[in-house]
Amino acid sequence: MGTPPIGADAREEDRAAYLDETARKFGISVEDYLLPTDGSIRILDETGALRPVGEQGTAPGHEYPLPEAGDLLEAYEALVVGRRVNDQNSALVRQGRMAVYPSSHGQEACQVAAALCLGADDWMFPTYRDSVAVMTKGIDPVETMTLFRGDWHGGYDPKKYKVGIQSTPLTTQLLHGVGVAHAAKLRGEDTVVLAMCGDGATSEGDFHEALNFAAVFKLPVVFFVQNNQYAISVPLAHQTAAPSLAHKAVGYGMAGERVDGNDLVALLAVLRRAVRLARDGHGPLLVEAHTYRMQAHTNADDATRYRQDAEVQEWLAKDPVTRMRAYLRSESVLDDAGEARIAEAAEAMATRLRDGLNEDVAPDPEDLFRYVFTEPTTQLQEQRARLVDELARDAATETEGTR
Repeated sequence: MGTPPIGADAREEDRAAYLDETARKFGISVEDYLLPTDGSIRILDETGALRPVGEQGTAPGHEYPLPEAGDLLEAYEALVVGRRVNDQNSALVRQGRMAVYPSSHGQEACQVAAALCLGADDWMFPTYRDSVAVMTKGIDPVETMTLFRGDWHGGYDPKKYKVGIQSTPLTTQLLHGVGVAHAAKLRGEDTVVLAMCGDGATSEGDFHEALNFAAVFKLPVVFFVQNNQYAISVPLAHQTAAPSLAHKAVGYGMAGERVDGNDLVALLAVLRRAVRLARDGHGPLLVEAHTYRMQAHTNADDATRYRQDAEVQEWLAKDPVTRMRAYLRSESVLDDAGEARIAEAAEAMATRLRDGLNEDVAPDPEDLFRYVFTEPTTQLQEQRARLVDELARDAATETEGTR
């Protein structure tokens, strides 16, 4: 194999020390730290009852404290609003107000937890299915849905909100997220990046490149994989032979964890710890959420061609909204008045969406040239001048014709 390059042994020792230090933090071996626990972390059962600690899927070094009641109530409100948003957007597609909508109905717990686990200076890089996460981060719903009405831009300012534009290519956003994390580390900033993707995206080359780069440079990135069982029509079994997607993390030298993606309590606990570890210098982590896409891939898809209704009904019983409601009710954190207030907030969001997307947008033709380069080229300036002249002549002709 030849002589290793200068410094290779030192880099290997540094990597080993880095993993040993992290494992010692939890009093476990490096292997136990890197590998996910046996089964998914689940704090609430499917009825919304709190599971005994010994049955939550935890193991030494993988214990998760119960989030505060106030945090859970805030998360539940975002969950209900997210469900209403999904239903409203599906209706807007049928009305012709949006070109396409990839619903996250059934996955809202993942979306809400992703947004609420981050700090004010942290970045989130969502996929095309993560509109609820984007809105939960505080972005106006109409701005969020601008992309899906067929506009030419993403609708919101990524730098202002620290949220990347929703990505239709499966994994390009992971590379962008890793780049932001690398820049933040070089500048000494206290920034964590949450990079989101689906199970199908783990088959892409960009997934490998993003995880490998992040692990080698010990970047503060949490890779959040929402495993909803299908990459459009391709089931998970045709995507990977690994025991789980979380197990892929160990091949890159980072920790992986599996969590019940319909258990909002567990999601908040797992993602918050992952963000905290990344912020404290323990490098990147991968979290796989086991969930389900209740509706079709998009409004252009016919899900009945590749999955059975019995499977959908099985997951319907695991609905994250009813599970969370039952738990909060049982703990007297949620009452009728709280339900009414939350339902009103959800309806207000739906109204904001309807009203905003029912407004016709008058495009400005000069936008074709305005955002291509910071300093327009001579050719662009000439093209713009010709267009402005042509539009002016058309307007003059129209005015003359009305006299």
